[in-house]
Amino acid sequence: MRVRVLSQRLCQRLCLLLALCAALPSPLPLAAACGPGRGAGRRRGPRKLTPLVFKQHVPNVSENTLAASGLTEGRVARDDKHFQDLVPNYNPDIIFKDEEGTGADRLMTQRCKEKLNTLAISVMNQWPGVRLRVTEGWDEENIHATDSLHYEGRAVDVTTSDRDRSKYGMLARLAVEAGFDWVYYESRSHIHCSVKSESSQAARSGGCFPGRSVVRTPDGPRPLSELRVGDSVLARDASTGGLVFSEVLMFIDRDPEERRQFLRVRTAGNRTLTLTPTHLVPVVRQRQRQRPEDTNRVEDAVKDAATKDDVEVVTEFAERVRPGDRVLVPGATRHDRLEGDDRDDAVLDAVVDVQLVLERGVFAPLTRAGTVVVDDVVASCYAVVDSQRLAHWAFGPLRVWFNLKEAVQRLGRAMALSGKAAKPPPPQQGIHWYADALYSLARTTLPSSWLHQ
Repeated sequence: MRVRVLSQRLCQRLCLLLALCAALPSPLPLAAACGPGRGAGRRRGPRKLTPLVFKQHVPNVSENTLAASGLTEGRVARDDKHFQDLVPNYNPDIIFKDEEGTGADRLMTQRCKEKLNTLAISVMNQWPGVRLRVTEGWDEENIHATDSLHYEGRAVDVTTSDRDRSKYGMLARLAVEAGFDWVYYESRSHIHCSVKSESSQAARSGGCFPGRSVVRTPDGPRPLSELRVGDSVLARDASTGGLVFSEVLMFIDRDPEERRQFLRVRTAGNRTLTLTPTHLVPVVRQRQRQRPEDTNRVEDAVKDAATKDDVEVVTEFAERVRPGDRVLVPGATRHDRLEGDDRDDAVLDAVVDVQLVLERGVFAPLTRAGTVVVDDVVASCYAVVDSQRLAHWAFGPLRVWFNLKEAVQRLGRAMALSGKAAKPPPPQQGIHWYADALYSLARTTLPSSWLHQ
């Protein structure tokens, strides 16, 4: 019996993947663009690298911002559960100072290890006979600043093995090229390098909301942590622009315990939307800024865009949302009336602030509409792919499957003359297999400009 159930599930997944492959656009046109032509056979010469100057950092923002290495997530001690996430680096091409004698300088996150090993190769290529030297890695002795990423194994201080300070500017540039998220020519005696957290990297493969965010159901507000598959939540219908209740088909991602870095988007109407940077959000942007009090309804904004060419409606990654952009929110006078109301359901609210925060729990519900109203702000159900329409279309086979499954269940109950409802599935943990396969397929078939980098 168990083998039969497993084989049925395997067949279901294969059918859905075949339908997905048939639905996606062919990658052949992309490959055809790489044929002979002007400059096709030419190889570009090596790009000239410019050394960093003393006290320069790349990127030119603070270390603990989204564009750099992100927020600190808490110190990691030897008795901490996250200590097992640190990995030792025994690369023979790297010299570890290890003045403590505990091997602490060798401990770091996996991402930091990968970038450090890449830098070690670059150093040997740049200066034959010279190796990379690490003076500080993970720190457990509290000798750095309070919010230092050394305490999490996300930062290293490096020099060259010959300690030639004239090389340090170029060493910093090589660290940037190696992929470190923030590089700082901090001292005459070393270069400081740091990386994003592993949780922020996990967020790049999907978009989520924290567990404490609230959605609207027919029975009232409900935290996302208590939402279940089959529940109906408030969403925006793409065809009509109105707000409707839409069924939750599944969770693209669900993990009540995971901690991730989120963006907190605050509006002039005192609404706060919290979501991962890769999540899609519908925004209305003004090409010619109006006064803050000129908050129009959606249809008025689109009309103005057609005549004055001063407004555009786009779906953007959350990390691209800026103060002055306007997001869609339920109308203040709408109350709970969703049908038979001749007023607009959605109005616009201006963004006044965007902050990077750390939250627990990741939840990404997928509705039939492809949108969801979270914390009274309209958001997409999708992430990573820079197109709401394409993402919704790609999940089409899954919606068809759920429709067929529901029809068969109804037919079975009718034939058995039984009113017994189907047993709800157990709570999902992690990324749904279909979404995971879809993201992997997208990264191999879609242009990089369509994907979050």
